[in-house]
Parts: sequence; C-alpha cells; structure tokens
Amino acid sequence: MSAQERLADALYGLGWSAVKRLPEPVAVRLGRTVADLAWKRRGKGVLRLESNYARVVPDAGPERLAELSRAGMRSYLRYWMESFRLPAWSAERVADGFDPKDLHHLTDGIASDRGVILALPHMGNWDLAGAWVTTKLRTPFTTVAERLKPETLYDRFVAYREGLGMEVLPHTGGSAFGTLARRLRDGGLVCLVAERDLSASGVEVDFFGDTARMPAGPALLAQQTGALLLPVTLWYDDSPVLQGRVHPPIEVPEAGTRAEKTSVMTQALADAFATGIADHPEDWHMLQRLWLADLESRPSPPRPSDGATA
Repeated sequence: MSAQERLADALYGLGWSAVKRLPEPVAVRLGRTVADLAWKRRGKGVLRLESNYARVVPDAGPERLAELSRAGMRSYLRYWMESFRLPAWSAERVADGFDPKDLHHLTDGIASDRGVILALPHMGNWDLAGAWVTTKLRTPFTTVAERLKPETLYDRFVAYREGLGMEVLPHTGGSAFGTLARRLRDGGLVCLVAERDLSASGVEVDFFGDTARMPAGPALLAQQTGALLLPVTLWYDDSPVLQGRVHPPIEVPEAGTRAEKTSVMTQALADAFATGIADHPEDWHMLQRLWLADLESRPSPPRPSDGATA
C-alpha cells in the first residue's frame, strides 16, 4: 500500500469515526469551511467541475461559473458530511431526510413485482436516498461499487453501505451483471449511478450538446429482465431535507437490434439526467472528465477491470 493510499484510508476512517459524533450544526459549518478552502485552492477537481458546469450553463460568464463551482463544492462537501454521519442517524431522521417527487413511479413498480432499476447521476446524496428506500419504503436493493484502492478503503465503503441496508457488489469486469439480473427477475430493486462510463462498452450519447459515454448496463438489464427503468435526479434546497424526482419510466423500444435499443434507452436516460442537472447544476458532483472531447488531450484509458460506479 502506498503512502497516498494509506493517507486516503486514514482520512476516510477519521471521517466515519469522528464527523458522525459532531453536533449537526458543527458538521454543517465544517463541511462548508472545507469546501470553501478547496474552492479557493483552485485544484484540478475544482477546475474540472467549473469546466463541466460551463457545458451545462453555456451562457454563464466567469463570475457565474465561479459562483457555481463554489456552490458545487459546498454541495459536494454536504454530501460527505451527511454520509459520514448517516450511520449514526436514527431511522426517523433518515425517513424524514428525503422528499422525492413523483414517487408513484417507484412504488407502483415495486408493487408490480417486475423488478425496478433506479439509475442516477452523481447528484445530491445518493447514499441518503438509498438509506431512505431501505428505511421508509422498507425495500432492500442491490447496487454496485467500484473496487477502490487500497482494499481496506473499499471494505470501508462496502461496510458503510451494507450498514445502510444495501447489498453491494464489486464492479469487476461485468461479473455483477448476472447477479443484478437475478435480483430483478425475482422482483427486486437495483440502484445504479449511471452517467459516466469511459470503458469500451460505454454507449455514446448526446449530453448538453456534445458526446459523452454512459453505461449500457441499465438499458441491457431492462431488456433482459423486463424490469422497469426509472431515472432519478437529486438536489438540495435550503432545508436539511434532500430533494429528488423519480422520472417516468424508459420503455424498451419495440423494434431494433439489442444495440439499437440500448442506444435509444441510454439516450433517454441521458436526457432525463440533463433535465435534472440543468435545473440544479450546483448539485451535480462531477469533478472528473466526462465528455469525449475533454479526453482527446490524453491517451484513451484502457478498459478498466473495475469500473467507476461509486
């Protein structure tokens, strides 16, 4: 294990052990302070976030982009402060912590026993939304996590999410797909973070007027299992309650090859994500390259064995 990996593991461990013991107002102030310091340093992540926002809000000038990136970092650190504290929240606090709109799309799908796939971008706090599903709706679900380095850090994330009631599978070269399909055929729920895929299997989509790749998995699972595919977007307002929307289901096209159907469905997923992100850009935590044009200045990455679903 490298020194950098040991440091990352220690910092995350400190977060889960110490931050969750802080009074909530103190944790909120701490998150905002750390966010502002990171924003002022103008590191690679902040610059990438600002560059991504420039695509989402193309008419924004430098001052507006700076405001957005500062708000984005505050939103991102709010996610981390909440996530560190989630294991210590009561069931009542979790149940009161999320207010999704158009929830009937999800509850009707669960009641149908046909299986449901929830696909989300990196918005708001997807861990809190997941904990709400297991707590408020009393519905367990399966998700996939990137196998992080060091292994001890990956183990921390798995233990954290399993503690919230999730079944967590490692994203290891597609081996999780069969398990996800079985869960769906049994009428289960699967939740996937699904707006970034730089692997060779990613589906090209138009996203805010330029080409990006998104995972084929949600569309393929819906085709193979007959499960309902529902996009979800999340955001924060000025309250302590996470906001969200369950978008209408994405149907499997009646005609076309599997690849053609996957392309159409993934584009529809991208369009739903774009709607939510355009409404709440500061709550989209994309501090990495996403669009293919932004990757042209460096060699194409090899197809990963793990994936990037965290």
